[in-house]
Amino acid sequence: MPYLRAADLTVAYEFSGREDAPVLVLANALGTTMHVWSAILAPLASTYRVLRYDLRGHGLTSDGNPTRDGIDVLAEDVVALLDALGVAQAHVAGLSLGGLIAQGAAARFPHRFASILLLAAGNQIGTRAAWDERIAAVERGGMAAVVEGVLQRWFTPRTLTERPELVDGFRTMLLRAPAAGYAAGCRAVRDADLRAADATIRCPAFVLSGADDPAAPPSVGSTLCDAIPGAQLRVVATAAHILPAEAPAATLDAMRAFLGDGIGRAGEFDATAEAKR
Repeated sequence: MPYLRAADLTVAYEFSGREDAPVLVLANALGTTMHVWSAILAPLASTYRVLRYDLRGHGLTSDGNPTRDGIDVLAEDVVALLDALGVAQAHVAGLSLGGLIAQGAAARFPHRFASILLLAAGNQIGTRAAWDERIAAVERGGMAAVVEGVLQRWFTPRTLTERPELVDGFRTMLLRAPAAGYAAGCRAVRDADLRAADATIRCPAFVLSGADDPAAPPSVGSTLCDAIPGAQLRVVATAAHILPAEAPAATLDAMRAFLGDGIGRAGEFDATAEAKR
């Protein structure tokens, strides 16, 4: 897994797929690493040049400047990564927090994104009181204080019962998440209100909700879809929040149906040359 310097971060990232294929960035959920996409990576990489990365303060990416956080900063991180890799334009799929990042990036840097796919996302997620409670719990007791409650929101009761290996894998991922990075991500979600920004998005947009998602239910996905001009909505049956892992086949089918609809090819550029313009 390579690393590079982008903005104030050392970023862990990975490219998969042909170098001449359109670039598809995958932005992760709070508390996860790039491996949240593993179940659908290979089929996506057969068509797209898939770029996965660990978010600021997550996985193997550094924390960066502790005074810099929030959705705007996380959106700037995506653009800084694309600049460092010489990618002029990309599609971006974001899961939960990653969906907020995709919205913020598409609104602020419209020429950089050919389309956005928003999985288990909203333009506001949860309440300030609930996020403050979770932040306080992590600051007092580390990730172990919140992990079981998070898993209950991430997966359906059936998955929690019948797929223990999947759930245990994500439990380990959460327990190994840096508490400081997780708390910063909680603050970013808590403070996010992208309703006004969504009205300015002009690239094609797709919203995918899990029918049994308590964190970002279909009603939240519908509100998000209504906020973005021309956005499409699809609901995955019998799935909760971590769609690529719990319902990989349905998630992949939905993403392919959207991305395969004649959407333009992403290109590459010389970041140094652009900076001189």
